Amino acid sequence: EGNEPGDSTKITYRELLHKVCQFANVLRSQGVKKGDRVSIYMPMILELIVAMLACARIGALHSVVFAGFSADSLCERILDCGCSLLIT
Repeated sequence: EGNEPGDSTKITYRELLHKVCQFANVLRSQGVKKGDRVSIYMPMILELIVAMLACARIGALHSVVFAGFSADSLCERILDCGCSLLIT
């Protein structure tokens, strides 16, 4: 469900699994491996869930940063967690 009334998306478990596996392969191709830290800076959309599940699938730790934070706040959080990749 989106923020606006009538703004919604339907997806099956099979479609979700396909998207998660695709994105997990993208993360692997970028050198992300088990134990790496990944920051996710996105609004509440389907792709955020896919990114979180893809990180979990390959064993990478993820940290979701609220999309309303300023660039300085985002930078501080990235440096604090020592992430190797930022997903926007």
